[in-house]
Amino acid sequence: MSEVTNADHINEPRLIVETGLDQRIAAIIEPVLVGMDYRLVRVRLMNQNGLTLQVMAERNDGSMNVQGCEEISTAISPVLDVEDPVDKAYHLEVSSPGIDRPMVRKSDFVRWTGHIVKCETSILVDNRKRFRGKIADVNDDGFTIERDQVAYGEEPKVTIPFSTLADAKLILTDDLIRDALRADKQAKAEAANQNEADEEE
Repeated sequence: MSEVTNADHINEPRLIVETGLDQRIAAIIEPVLVGMDYRLVRVRLMNQNGLTLQVMAERNDGSMNVQGCEEISTAISPVLDVEDPVDKAYHLEVSSPGIDRPMVRKSDFVRWTGHIVKCETSILVDNRKRFRGKIADVNDDGFTIERDQVAYGEEPKVTIPFSTLADAKLILTDDLIRDALRADKQAKAEAANQNEADEEE
């Protein structure tokens, strides 16, 4: 896993965004999240338990806890009530992206270099639209994966331009769990140190 400085990524746009009603909801709540120092990962309205509005978010350092989910829920509920984008009753569910998270920003790919990603492109890349492999390299324009299953005639590595990305998520592995737990522990330690520094001022 690569270390990323979060200051560069606070206002980083998402590569993969919603469409239709989900997009309208995202436009309503994203400024609220940014104002609270959170980043929107994904919005999805699902026919689950009647109707569920799922909001995935995280702190700028990639961490998230139950308190954060509650803070976001409390902040966005009144805004959604005023704007009223959904004309039916729904259940609001705020969550962290989880370990096998959707990859929606360039910094996600940088941060999780060395881990396995499954992705889909909107156009053919190297005669395919679906890929799975280890993130080997990331630059401003795209990322390179080492395929975990190479078909006859295919190169073991393929570079996928960010502009073609339709969907991407991490695949749960033991290495990913270990690194995600380590990153979470580090984020908690940094937050505790920050709180101590704030109290001393």
